[in-house]
Amino acid sequence: MVWIGDPRHLPHGTVWTEVGQCTDAIGAKTFPVLPHAFSADTIPGQPNLENAQGVIDVIARGVDLVTCGSASALCTAPIHKKVLMDGAGFAYPGHTEYLAALTQAPRPVMMLASETLRVVPTTIHIGLQDVPEALTPDLLRQTIMITAQSLRDQFHIPEPRIAVTGLNPHAGEGGAMGTQEMDWIASLVDEIAAAGIDVTGPWPADTMFHAAARQRYDAAVCMYHDQALIPIKTLDFDRGVNVTLGLPIIRTSPDHGTAFDIAGRDMANPTSMIEAIKLAHQMAGGT
Repeated sequence: MVWIGDPRHLPHGTVWTEVGQCTDAIGAKTFPVLPHAFSADTIPGQPNLENAQGVIDVIARGVDLVTCGSASALCTAPIHKKVLMDGAGFAYPGHTEYLAALTQAPRPVMMLASETLRVVPTTIHIGLQDVPEALTPDLLRQTIMITAQSLRDQFHIPEPRIAVTGLNPHAGEGGAMGTQEMDWIASLVDEIAAAGIDVTGPWPADTMFHAAARQRYDAAVCMYHDQALIPIKTLDFDRGVNVTLGLPIIRTSPDHGTAFDIAGRDMANPTSMIEAIKLAHQMAGGT
């Protein structure tokens, strides 16, 4: 493992070793650092617009290291998107879209994963009123197929099982609470299943996440953001990991933001970051 960044930004007293490339860090007894100079020093909890471009460049450098084979996976720390936009004209809604552009990936897919549950929202950061229009057969098909392939290739599950939620309460209840399930979701799931993917649904979302139901699938593909994220954050808040599927590289990140309000106060819980690093290692073939 190696950390990319400006050593001035490490906690005071950190004992670190400069490395020239990722492979140099193996066996290091101190914190291995691949130095990348930023424009300014930093004060915990106070974002500095002068460092925005440095953050953007470090992400790109990490992608380059994985792409060229010097590293096996990328684990990104949280970013403050508005700071990057205001300080460097960052043109992307977040990490996912920027990583997709850097790797020329046509369809990145967000997964939240823990030992308890894996969930994939088909639509992500849009208003609930916009979900029915954004949720198209092509989008759902791509999401299911990319999820299945990633479970095989990156999570090392030979025959992954995928459960698909309905869009409406009770999965529409026969059309009484919405017709998308009857109109096309059920037939799309059947079509994908006939092609050899172990996928079932649409299931009522309110009965998909209790302990017994979770034993019947390896990942749940959900229709919108909160339908996916509320269950995993309720069941395993501290250990959730954000995984970007559909990229040609392995990328994970902790499932939380920058938390400027507690930065530098020795209050932050590092569990999600630790889990993100561990999961990246496992996905890359480590044990």
